[in-house]
Amino acid sequence: MRVFIIIIYIGFFLVSCFKGQPSPTVLERHLSEDLRGVWLTNIDSDILFDANRTKEALIKLKNSGFTTVYPVIWNDGYTLYPSQLMKFKFGDTFRQDTSFAALGIDPLKNVITHSKELGLKVIPWFEFGFSSSYKQQGGHILISRPEWAARDKNGAILTKNGFEWMNAIHPEVQQFLLDMVQEVIRTYDVDGIQGDDRLPAMPSEGGYSRYTIELYKKETGRSVPDNPIAPEFLEWKADKLSRFAQNLYEIVKEHDENLIVSLAPSVYPWSKEQYLQDWPQWLKDGSMDELIPQNYRWDIQSYETTLGAVKSEFDQSKPANKTVRLASGIIIKAGNRFNDYSYVKPAIQINRTLGVKGEVYFFYEGLFEQNGFLADSLLLNHYHM
Repeated sequence: MRVFIIIIYIGFFLVSCFKGQPSPTVLERHLSEDLRGVWLTNIDSDILFDANRTKEALIKLKNSGFTTVYPVIWNDGYTLYPSQLMKFKFGDTFRQDTSFAALGIDPLKNVITHSKELGLKVIPWFEFGFSSSYKQQGGHILISRPEWAARDKNGAILTKNGFEWMNAIHPEVQQFLLDMVQEVIRTYDVDGIQGDDRLPAMPSEGGYSRYTIELYKKETGRSVPDNPIAPEFLEWKADKLSRFAQNLYEIVKEHDENLIVSLAPSVYPWSKEQYLQDWPQWLKDGSMDELIPQNYRWDIQSYETTLGAVKSEFDQSKPANKTVRLASGIIIKAGNRFNDYSYVKPAIQINRTLGVKGEVYFFYEGLFEQNGFLADSLLLNHYHM
Protein backbone atom coordinates (compact mmCIF):
# COMPACT_ATOMS: atom_id res chain seq x y z
CA MET A 1 0.00 0.00 0.00
CA ARG A 2 2.84 2.37 0.90
CA VAL A 3 4.54 1.69 -2.44
CA PHE A 4 1.28 2.48 -4.26
CA ILE A 5 0.95 5.83 -2.45
CA ILE A 6 4.56 6.71 -3.29
CA ILE A 7 3.92 5.98 -6.97
CA ILE A 8 0.89 8.28 -6.90
CA TYR A 9 2.93 11.06 -5.30
CA ILE A 10 5.64 10.65 -7.96
CA GLY A 11 2.96 10.86 -10.65
CA PHE A 12 1.58 14.09 -9.20
CA PHE A 13 5.12 15.48 -8.96
CA LEU A 14 5.88 14.71 -12.61
CA VAL A 15 2.60 16.23 -13.73
CA SER A 16 3.33 19.42 -11.77
CA CYS A 17 6.82 19.59 -13.27
CA PHE A 18 5.56 19.42 -16.83
CA LYS A 19 2.55 21.62 -16.22
CA GLY A 20 3.10 25.00 -17.84
CA GLN A 21 5.32 23.49 -20.54
CA PRO A 22 2.85 23.01 -23.41
CA SER A 23 3.73 20.84 -26.36
CA PRO A 24 5.14 22.76 -29.32
CA THR A 25 2.62 23.80 -31.95
CA VAL A 26 2.72 22.52 -35.51
CA LEU A 27 4.26 25.83 -36.53
CA GLU A 28 6.92 25.69 -33.83
CA ARG A 29 7.86 22.15 -34.89
CA HIS A 30 8.20 23.32 -38.50
CA LEU A 31 10.38 26.26 -37.52
CA SER A 32 12.63 24.08 -35.34
CA GLU A 33 13.70 22.08 -38.39
CA ASP A 34 16.73 23.04 -40.46
CA LEU A 35 15.58 24.73 -43.66
CA ARG A 36 16.77 23.37 -47.00
CA GLY A 37 14.88 25.38 -49.57
CA VAL A 38 14.95 26.49 -53.18
CA TRP A 39 13.13 29.10 -55.24
CA LEU A 40 11.27 27.85 -58.32
CA THR A 41 11.07 30.45 -61.10
CA ASN A 42 9.26 30.85 -64.39
CA ILE A 43 12.23 32.74 -65.85
CA ASP A 44 15.30 30.88 -67.16
CA SER A 45 13.65 27.61 -66.12
CA ASP A 46 11.00 25.39 -67.73
CA ILE A 47 10.05 23.11 -64.84
CA LEU A 48 6.76 24.91 -64.07
CA PHE A 49 5.47 24.76 -67.65
CA ASP A 50 4.76 21.02 -67.72
CA ALA A 51 3.27 18.82 -65.01
CA ASN A 52 5.68 15.95 -65.71
CA ARG A 53 8.74 18.21 -65.56
CA THR A 54 7.40 19.69 -62.33
CA LYS A 55 7.08 16.23 -60.81
CA GLU A 56 10.56 15.21 -61.97
CA ALA A 57 12.08 18.39 -60.53
CA LEU A 58 10.42 17.91 -57.16
CA ILE A 59 11.52 14.27 -56.98
CA LYS A 60 15.10 15.40 -57.67
CA LEU A 61 14.85 17.97 -54.88
CA LYS A 62 13.42 15.46 -52.42
CA ASN A 63 16.11 12.93 -53.28
CA SER A 64 18.73 15.66 -52.79
CA GLY A 65 17.65 16.31 -49.20
CA PHE A 66 15.59 19.46 -49.72
CA THR A 67 12.56 20.15 -47.54
CA THR A 68 10.84 23.27 -48.89
CA VAL A 69 10.07 24.89 -52.24
CA TYR A 70 9.12 28.52 -52.91
CA PRO A 71 7.34 28.59 -56.30
CA VAL A 72 6.76 31.97 -57.92
CA ILE A 73 3.07 32.80 -58.33
CA TRP A 74 2.98 36.59 -59.00
CA ASN A 75 5.16 37.98 -61.76
CA ASP A 76 5.08 41.01 -64.09
CA GLY A 77 1.46 41.90 -63.37
CA TYR A 78 0.06 38.37 -63.68
CA THR A 79 -0.70 35.50 -61.36
CA LEU A 80 0.67 32.18 -62.57
CA TYR A 81 -2.40 30.43 -61.16
CA PRO A 82 -5.96 31.16 -62.41
CA SER A 83 -7.15 34.09 -60.28
CA GLN A 84 -10.71 35.21 -59.74
CA LEU A 85 -9.31 38.36 -58.13
CA MET A 86 -7.43 39.32 -61.30
CA LYS A 87 -10.48 38.52 -63.42
CA PHE A 88 -12.65 40.73 -61.22
CA LYS A 89 -10.16 43.62 -61.13
CA PHE A 90 -8.89 43.63 -64.70
CA GLY A 91 -11.02 41.30 -66.84
CA ASP A 92 -10.87 37.70 -67.99
CA THR A 93 -7.86 38.39 -70.26
CA PHE A 94 -5.74 38.95 -67.16
CA ARG A 95 -7.05 36.03 -65.12
CA GLN A 96 -3.77 34.12 -65.50
CA ASP A 97 -0.31 34.52 -66.97
CA THR A 98 -0.83 34.07 -70.70
CA SER A 99 1.82 31.34 -71.08
CA PHE A 100 0.20 29.11 -68.48
CA ALA A 101 -3.31 29.95 -69.65
CA ALA A 102 -2.38 28.86 -73.18
CA LEU A 103 -1.06 25.57 -71.80
CA GLY A 104 -4.18 25.08 -69.71
CA ILE A 105 -2.23 24.35 -66.54
CA ASP A 106 -2.10 25.63 -62.98
CA PRO A 107 1.57 25.43 -61.95
CA LEU A 108 0.85 26.08 -58.27
CA LYS A 109 -1.62 23.21 -58.15
CA ASN A 110 0.93 20.95 -59.84
CA VAL A 111 3.67 21.89 -57.38
CA ILE A 112 1.39 21.29 -54.40
CA THR A 113 0.07 17.95 -55.68
CA HIS A 114 3.50 16.44 -56.20
CA SER A 115 5.11 18.11 -53.16
CA LYS A 116 2.51 16.70 -50.81
CA GLU A 117 3.17 13.21 -52.17
CA LEU A 118 6.87 13.71 -51.42
CA GLY A 119 6.58 15.44 -48.06
CA LEU A 120 7.93 18.77 -49.31
CA LYS A 121 6.54 22.01 -47.91
CA VAL A 122 5.19 24.58 -50.39
CA ILE A 123 5.39 28.30 -49.65
CA PRO A 124 4.17 30.38 -52.62
CA TRP A 125 6.41 33.31 -53.50
CA PHE A 126 4.77 36.64 -54.40
CA GLU A 127 7.82 37.72 -56.37
CA PHE A 128 6.70 41.03 -57.90
CA GLY A 129 5.05 42.30 -54.73
CA PHE A 130 4.14 45.98 -55.16
CA SER A 131 5.82 46.17 -58.57
CA SER A 132 3.30 46.27 -61.42
CA SER A 133 5.54 45.49 -64.38
CA TYR A 134 9.03 45.41 -65.86
CA LYS A 135 9.84 47.87 -68.66
CA GLN A 136 6.17 48.24 -69.67
CA GLN A 137 5.38 51.77 -68.42
CA GLY A 138 3.32 50.29 -65.63
CA GLY A 139 1.70 47.51 -67.65
CA HIS A 140 -1.98 46.67 -67.72
CA ILE A 141 -2.41 47.30 -63.99
CA LEU A 142 -1.48 50.99 -64.09
CA ILE A 143 -3.23 51.49 -67.42
CA SER A 144 -6.40 50.27 -65.74
CA ARG A 145 -5.71 51.87 -62.35
CA PRO A 146 -3.55 54.98 -62.90
CA GLU A 147 -4.40 56.21 -59.40
CA TRP A 148 -2.50 53.18 -58.07
CA ALA A 149 0.81 54.36 -59.52
CA ALA A 150 3.69 55.34 -57.28
CA ARG A 151 5.24 58.63 -58.39
CA ASP A 152 8.71 60.13 -58.17
CA LYS A 153 9.32 63.80 -57.40
CA ASN A 154 8.93 64.65 -61.10
CA GLY A 155 5.48 63.08 -61.18
CA ALA A 156 6.55 60.15 -63.36
CA ILE A 157 5.66 56.53 -62.63
CA LEU A 158 8.16 55.37 -60.03
CA THR A 159 10.71 53.22 -61.85
CA LYS A 160 13.89 51.61 -60.57
CA ASN A 161 16.13 49.16 -62.43
CA GLY A 162 13.42 48.73 -65.04
CA PHE A 163 10.66 47.84 -62.56
CA GLU A 164 7.59 50.07 -62.42
CA TRP A 165 5.82 50.38 -59.09
CA MET A 166 2.39 50.65 -57.59
CA ASN A 167 2.02 52.94 -54.59
CA ALA A 168 2.61 50.62 -51.63
CA ILE A 169 1.15 53.26 -49.31
CA HIS A 170 -2.22 53.51 -51.11
CA PRO A 171 -4.92 51.55 -49.21
CA GLU A 172 -6.44 50.11 -52.40
CA VAL A 173 -3.06 48.81 -53.54
CA GLN A 174 -2.39 47.31 -50.13
CA GLN A 175 -5.79 45.64 -50.12
CA PHE A 176 -5.16 44.25 -53.60
CA LEU A 177 -2.05 42.43 -52.39
CA LEU A 178 -3.76 41.29 -49.21
CA ASP A 179 -6.69 39.97 -51.25
CA MET A 180 -4.26 38.06 -53.46
CA VAL A 181 -2.63 36.46 -50.43
CA GLN A 182 -6.04 35.51 -49.05
CA GLU A 183 -7.07 34.03 -52.38
CA VAL A 184 -4.03 31.77 -52.36
CA ILE A 185 -4.29 30.54 -48.78
CA ARG A 186 -8.04 29.92 -49.09
CA THR A 187 -7.82 28.14 -52.45
CA TYR A 188 -4.68 26.04 -52.09
CA ASP A 189 -3.25 23.66 -49.48
CA VAL A 190 -0.05 25.62 -48.87
CA ASP A 191 2.30 25.72 -45.89
CA GLY A 192 2.70 29.49 -45.86
CA ILE A 193 3.33 32.55 -48.01
CA GLN A 194 6.45 34.52 -48.87
CA GLY A 195 7.18 38.16 -49.58
CA ASP A 196 10.60 39.25 -50.82
CA ASP A 197 12.58 42.33 -51.82
CA ARG A 198 9.38 43.74 -53.40
CA LEU A 199 6.86 42.75 -50.71
CA PRO A 200 6.51 44.81 -48.70
CA ALA A 201 8.68 47.33 -50.49
CA MET A 202 8.76 50.47 -52.58
CA PRO A 203 11.76 52.41 -53.88
CA SER A 204 12.57 55.23 -51.47
CA GLU A 205 12.50 57.70 -54.39
CA GLY A 206 8.70 57.44 -54.30
CA GLY A 207 6.13 59.25 -52.21
CA TYR A 208 4.97 61.95 -54.64
CA SER A 209 1.60 60.67 -55.81
CA ARG A 210 -1.30 62.97 -55.06
CA TYR A 211 -2.65 60.53 -52.47
CA THR A 212 0.67 60.26 -50.64
CA ILE A 213 1.34 64.00 -50.68
CA GLU A 214 -2.06 64.69 -49.13
CA LEU A 215 -1.72 61.91 -46.56
CA TYR A 216 1.71 63.12 -45.45
CA LYS A 217 0.36 66.65 -45.06
CA LYS A 218 -2.63 65.41 -43.07
CA GLU A 219 -0.59 63.25 -40.71
CA THR A 220 2.46 65.47 -40.18
CA GLY A 221 1.28 68.98 -40.98
CA ARG A 222 4.22 69.32 -43.37
CA SER A 223 4.65 69.30 -47.12
CA VAL A 224 6.60 66.43 -48.63
CA PRO A 225 10.27 67.40 -48.93
CA ASP A 226 12.05 67.72 -52.27
CA ASN A 227 14.53 65.14 -51.05
CA PRO A 228 12.79 61.72 -51.09
CA ILE A 229 15.26 60.29 -48.59
CA ALA A 230 14.99 63.12 -46.08
CA PRO A 231 15.13 61.21 -42.77
CA GLU A 232 11.67 62.08 -41.46
CA PHE A 233 10.04 61.39 -44.85
CA LEU A 234 11.86 58.11 -45.38
CA GLU A 235 10.95 57.00 -41.85
CA TRP A 236 7.29 57.87 -42.41
CA LYS A 237 7.19 55.83 -45.61
CA ALA A 238 9.01 52.87 -44.08
CA ASP A 239 6.58 52.90 -41.14
CA LYS A 240 3.67 52.53 -43.58
CA LEU A 241 5.24 49.38 -45.01
CA SER A 242 5.98 48.04 -41.55
CA ARG A 243 2.31 48.41 -40.73
CA PHE A 244 1.45 46.55 -43.92
CA ALA A 245 3.75 43.71 -42.82
CA GLN A 246 1.78 43.52 -39.57
CA ASN A 247 -1.53 43.43 -41.43
CA LEU A 248 -0.24 40.73 -43.75
CA TYR A 249 0.84 38.59 -40.81
CA GLU A 250 -2.46 39.03 -39.00
CA ILE A 251 -4.54 38.12 -42.05
CA VAL A 252 -2.57 34.92 -42.67
CA LYS A 253 -2.80 33.88 -39.02
CA GLU A 254 -6.53 34.57 -38.88
CA HIS A 255 -6.92 31.97 -41.61
CA ASP A 256 -4.53 29.40 -40.13
CA GLU A 257 -2.15 30.07 -37.26
CA ASN A 258 0.15 27.27 -38.46
CA LEU A 259 0.90 28.83 -41.85
CA ILE A 260 4.45 30.17 -42.14
CA VAL A 261 4.84 33.86 -42.94
CA SER A 262 8.21 33.97 -44.67
CA LEU A 263 9.94 37.20 -45.70
CA ALA A 264 13.04 37.41 -47.88
CA PRO A 265 14.05 41.09 -47.99
CA SER A 266 17.25 42.72 -49.10
CA VAL A 267 20.10 43.17 -46.63
CA TYR A 268 19.65 45.87 -43.97
CA PRO A 269 20.27 48.87 -43.84
CA TRP A 270 20.43 49.02 -47.66
CA SER A 271 16.95 47.48 -47.71
CA LYS A 272 15.48 50.41 -45.79
CA GLU A 273 17.50 53.14 -47.49
CA GLN A 274 16.64 51.93 -50.99
CA TYR A 275 13.31 50.08 -50.65
CA LEU A 276 11.82 51.12 -47.28
CA GLN A 277 12.26 47.57 -45.94
CA ASP A 278 12.87 48.06 -42.22
CA TRP A 279 12.94 44.36 -41.42
CA PRO A 280 14.50 44.74 -37.96
CA GLN A 281 11.30 46.61 -37.11
CA TRP A 282 9.25 43.82 -38.68
CA LEU A 283 11.01 41.41 -36.33
CA LYS A 284 10.28 43.60 -33.31
CA ASP A 285 6.64 43.80 -34.37
CA GLY A 286 6.39 40.02 -34.66
CA SER A 287 5.41 40.25 -38.33
CA MET A 288 7.13 37.08 -39.56
CA ASP A 289 7.90 33.47 -38.71
CA GLU A 290 10.83 33.06 -41.06
CA LEU A 291 13.47 35.55 -42.23
CA ILE A 292 15.58 34.76 -45.30
CA PRO A 293 17.64 37.86 -46.21
CA GLN A 294 18.97 37.79 -49.75
CA ASN A 295 22.68 37.53 -48.94
CA TYR A 296 23.53 37.49 -52.64
CA ARG A 297 27.27 37.84 -53.03
CA TRP A 298 29.73 36.41 -55.53
CA ASP A 299 32.81 36.18 -53.31
CA ILE A 300 32.84 34.34 -50.02
CA GLN A 301 34.49 37.13 -48.02
CA SER A 302 31.64 39.50 -48.88
CA TYR A 303 29.16 36.78 -48.04
CA GLU A 304 30.69 36.27 -44.59
CA THR A 305 30.69 40.00 -43.85
CA THR A 306 27.11 40.40 -45.04
CA LEU A 307 25.76 37.44 -43.09
CA GLY A 308 27.59 38.57 -39.96
CA ALA A 309 25.81 41.93 -40.13
CA VAL A 310 22.47 40.22 -40.78
CA LYS A 311 22.90 37.89 -37.80
CA SER A 312 23.75 40.82 -35.55
CA GLU A 313 20.61 42.71 -36.60
CA PHE A 314 18.55 39.55 -36.17
CA ASP A 315 19.83 38.89 -32.66
CA GLN A 316 19.18 42.49 -31.60
CA SER A 317 15.67 42.66 -33.06
CA LYS A 318 14.05 39.23 -32.70
CA PRO A 319 11.23 39.12 -30.13
CA ALA A 320 11.89 37.15 -26.96
CA ASN A 321 8.41 35.61 -26.88
CA LYS A 322 8.25 34.34 -30.46
CA THR A 323 10.09 31.75 -32.54
CA VAL A 324 11.52 33.16 -35.76
CA ARG A 325 13.65 30.99 -38.02
CA LEU A 326 16.65 32.65 -39.68
CA ALA A 327 17.97 31.18 -42.91
CA SER A 328 20.29 32.59 -45.54
CA GLY A 329 19.39 33.33 -49.14
CA ILE A 330 22.27 32.10 -51.31
CA ILE A 331 22.60 32.92 -54.99
CA ILE A 332 23.83 30.03 -57.14
CA LYS A 333 22.72 31.24 -60.59
CA ALA A 334 22.01 34.53 -62.32
CA GLY A 335 22.04 34.42 -66.11
CA ASN A 336 25.24 32.66 -67.10
CA ARG A 337 26.95 33.27 -63.77
CA PHE A 338 27.14 30.53 -61.12
CA ASN A 339 28.27 29.93 -57.56
CA ASP A 340 29.31 26.28 -57.44
CA TYR A 341 30.20 23.99 -54.52
CA SER A 342 33.57 25.68 -54.01
CA TYR A 343 31.54 28.72 -52.92
CA VAL A 344 28.55 27.03 -51.30
CA LYS A 345 30.59 24.74 -49.03
CA PRO A 346 32.29 27.57 -47.11
CA ALA A 347 29.02 29.53 -47.15
CA ILE A 348 27.29 26.69 -45.29
CA GLN A 349 30.24 26.45 -42.89
CA ILE A 350 29.89 30.19 -42.19
CA ASN A 351 26.16 29.74 -41.63
CA ARG A 352 26.69 27.01 -39.06
CA THR A 353 29.45 28.93 -37.29
CA LEU A 354 27.06 31.86 -36.89
CA GLY A 355 24.21 29.61 -35.77
CA VAL A 356 22.22 29.89 -39.00
CA LYS A 357 20.71 26.47 -39.63
CA GLY A 358 19.22 26.82 -43.06
CA GLU A 359 19.67 27.93 -46.65
CA VAL A 360 17.39 28.82 -49.53
CA TYR A 361 18.97 28.82 -52.98
CA PHE A 362 18.24 31.11 -55.88
CA PHE A 363 17.35 29.20 -57.92
CA TYR A 364 16.49 25.62 -59.00
CA GLU A 365 18.48 25.56 -62.26
CA GLY A 366 21.73 26.17 -60.37
CA LEU A 367 21.51 22.87 -58.51
CA PHE A 368 22.08 20.30 -61.20
CA GLU A 369 23.86 19.82 -64.53
CA GLN A 370 24.47 23.50 -65.25
CA ASN A 371 26.40 24.01 -62.02
CA GLY A 372 28.54 20.93 -61.53
CA PHE A 373 25.70 18.92 -59.96
CA LEU A 374 25.77 21.10 -56.86
CA ALA A 375 22.82 19.23 -55.32
CA ASP A 376 24.81 15.98 -55.30
CA SER A 377 27.57 17.61 -53.26
CA LEU A 378 25.02 19.12 -50.88
CA LEU A 379 23.40 15.73 -50.31
CA LEU A 380 26.69 13.91 -49.83
CA ASN A 381 28.25 16.40 -47.44
CA HIS A 382 25.43 18.36 -45.77
CA TYR A 383 21.84 17.29 -46.47
CA HIS A 384 21.96 13.61 -45.57
CA MET A 385 18.58 11.90 -45.91
